[in-house]
Amino acid sequence: MEGSMLQQVLQDYKEGVGTFEKNLPKVARQYRKFTEACFEEGVLSVKQKHLIALALGVMTNDEYCIIYHTKGALDQGADQQEVLEAAAVSGAFGGGLAMSQAVTLVQEALQEFRGDQTAAADPGRTLEH
Repeated sequence: MEGSMLQQVLQDYKEGVGTFEKNLPKVARQYRKFTEACFEEGVLSVKQKHLIALALGVMTNDEYCIIYHTKGALDQGADQQEVLEAAAVSGAFGGGLAMSQAVTLVQEALQEFRGDQTAAADPGRTLEH
């Protein structure tokens, strides 16, 4: 997984946040505080919150959020079925756009972050951002 495209995307995002914070520190700090509060354990577990965020990422075609929250859900103990069901729910609202992400990027992220070497991922795939 080291040096993989998805890991590089996560690294690029972190670096981008760092640059943004240098330019707009107050905005970046407030946004981070808000999102950290949103993802604290509460009535909903952190795992459930990542699954919700994954579904929203799929629905809005936000590839960074799809990758980040697939990994977050897995890190919080979600299994493949939970991740795929969350992604599929977004298809009920987002139709083809959401399903295209659920059947491609979500599954690619699952395979990579779970260490599944049987993945038939396209090595030439690039993000649309």
